[in-house]
Amino acid sequence: MTSIQPLEDRVLLRPVQAAENRTKGGLYLPDTSQDGPVEAEVVAVGTDEEIKVKVGDHVLLAKFSGTELRVDGTDMLLASKSDLLAIVSRT
Repeated sequence: MTSIQPLEDRVLLRPVQAAENRTKGGLYLPDTSQDGPVEAEVVAVGTDEEIKVKVGDHVLLAKFSGTELRVDGTDMLLASKSDLLAIVSRT
């Protein structure tokens, strides 16, 4: 198993799969055609003490932000803390 520890103000994220979107006519709309931010789960946090997220948090980040990488067969994103838009909390 590969271990990645982000440096400085970076955060390692696992994108959350969005629900399948279909039009009323049954056409499938891929995730890349949707506007808006992407939801992801925080997997690891860098060493910057000003980072406000912790492992396990769900966050929203700007679409097409971060660097895509594959870790042990899982798609991940390495993003800067400035790419994070909000922490998602469901009650």
